[in-house]
Amino acid sequence: MAITAVIAFAIGAGIVGYAAWEGLGPFEQASPVNLVSALPAPGAETAPITPAEGVALASQQDTLEARMAALEQRLNALDLRAGAASGNAARAEALLIAFAARRALDRGAPLGYLEDQLRLRFGDARPNAVATVIDAGRDPVTLDQLLAGLDALSSTLTQAPADVSTWTKVKRQFASLFVIRHEATPNPAPQVMLGRARLLLESGKAEDAIAEVGRLPGAMGATDWITAVRRYDSARRALDVLETTAMLDTRGLKDAQGTKVSEPSPIAPTPEASAPAQ
Repeated sequence: MAITAVIAFAIGAGIVGYAAWEGLGPFEQASPVNLVSALPAPGAETAPITPAEGVALASQQDTLEARMAALEQRLNALDLRAGAASGNAARAEALLIAFAARRALDRGAPLGYLEDQLRLRFGDARPNAVATVIDAGRDPVTLDQLLAGLDALSSTLTQAPADVSTWTKVKRQFASLFVIRHEATPNPAPQVMLGRARLLLESGKAEDAIAEVGRLPGAMGATDWITAVRRYDSARRALDVLETTAMLDTRGLKDAQGTKVSEPSPIAPTPEASAPAQ
């Protein structure tokens, strides 16, 4: 019985050994699988860049720099255009204000808010002209008033003053009987001279109108009228200065915020255009 058990044990051991030798049993362990991708170790040398790749990278960098330069030029051009547009708008506004002031004076109306605008925009560039216009606006004189005043003075201007000596009156009357003059010489008759003064005043030639009135027999009676004409003319000359400043000045003209307008006027003559031909 014991012998039989020993024989059975030996046979079983042999079978197990044979199976292990042939790899038939679950005795061999599988090797673990590494799921982490292989990465270069720190400090490890990378593959060198080929000459073709270097040329491509340099070309890309040059292209990018060229695009950046072009973009910068466009931005600068936009800034210049915006500045020029702002300057032109300020000039247009200043010109409209000068026109509005002229229209108010022509109608004999007060300047009102235009006084502050004139000071703001033209005060630094043309202070005297601004003061003249504002003063005229506070006591305006219109062309219609001057013409009406001249008509009202007609009888006074065409006759000699009453305090003139008798001998002077006789000489003037005698001189008016015989007048020898060239064809192109203006007629010195008082009524003709008065009409000529009126036409000169209507055409904007105030000083010539004053000179014509000054030659009339009763010119001494037109002192106040002459003062009013000169005041009227001074205001218009000052407005001419302000309008020219709005169009051309680059030194003291300001915009609505009081900022100096430094952009050149689009109608200002360029140095090349204004230089004489050689």
